[in-house]
Amino acid sequence: MKKLPKERKKKKVGLVPGSVVFTGNQKVEKIFIHYLQYDGQGLEEKTLDNHDTITFHQSADDQVDWYDLRGLHDTHLIEQLGKTFKIHPLVLEDIADVDQRPKFEEYETGNFIILRALAFDKTTLEIKTEQVGVYFSKGLLISFQENDSDLFAAVRKRVLSGRGKVRHRGADYLAYALVDNVVDHYYVILDQLEEVIESLEDELLETPDHTIKGKIHHLKKELLSVRKSISPLREAISRFSKSDSPFIEDHSTVFVRDLYDHTVQVMDMVETYRDMLNGLQDLYLSEISFKMNQVMQVLTVITTIFVPLSFLTGLYGMNFDHIPELHYRYGYFVLLAVMFVLSLGLLYYFRRKEWF
Repeated sequence: MKKLPKERKKKKVGLVPGSVVFTGNQKVEKIFIHYLQYDGQGLEEKTLDNHDTITFHQSADDQVDWYDLRGLHDTHLIEQLGKTFKIHPLVLEDIADVDQRPKFEEYETGNFIILRALAFDKTTLEIKTEQVGVYFSKGLLISFQENDSDLFAAVRKRVLSGRGKVRHRGADYLAYALVDNVVDHYYVILDQLEEVIESLEDELLETPDHTIKGKIHHLKKELLSVRKSISPLREAISRFSKSDSPFIEDHSTVFVRDLYDHTVQVMDMVETYRDMLNGLQDLYLSEISFKMNQVMQVLTVITTIFVPLSFLTGLYGMNFDHIPELHYRYGYFVLLAVMFVLSLGLLYYFRRKEWF
């Protein structure tokens, strides 16, 4: 059974600040670490896992060491990283706590960013989130991914191929590139959401039913989860762009400010899609009301037609002996003809009035 955030927090009750306690569900069998060391002239690449004898180190200042760690359940390994690179205990605590709010924090030994990566399942219409942590200082960057999927494959490919500026910049620019890669993927998720919303709108106009109502409500909840992931990130990127940390070079702040604009744009898209879902909900209610009105309109027309017919049948169904037309030989057929003509006349009148 999936653990709720409140149940996860119980693991940390009574512990001192800086305690490294994994609060999530183990999503990988073993920790996987991808290591890259690079500069403008060359690079070194290797992969490690938590069953190997891992020796962490930091190279010269003109090189960048990038440790990409996938899987967060091994708290001993996280503490080992903290001791080796003098990472603040509160950073280590936040890394292992998978329910952290996106934020940017500055420390004497480095800067730390937490954000959430998103994935959308079109079949179940569920948004899946993954916590991502990025710690960087001079010549060092350590990224922490909750799952074993490679969120940073595109950035790694740029480093390996030497394309772009990343090989000629420091760890701060690499941190920007990783966060920018996650934010860019938000656009993909939102485009997929837009397609689903548009298909729901078409389906709603054709055959509105209760299943569509459930999908709209579910998507509103999922979009709220997206908003909770992106809204605090906007504030974090703002702090990143305005930071005067010695680990952030001046030429990187221009790119971070552009990244902030992207987060603002993503938030605008989220708000737009929330309005669209609210509009779909109103449209659903309108379609159901319209459909009900059509049914009531038909029933009203039928009732109106049968009122005079019921009057005639009731009139000649009275138990009086002296009714002039009662013993007329063709009275039954005459009455049927009158009722038929009356029905046609009423239908013609209703059609002229465009009542149905």
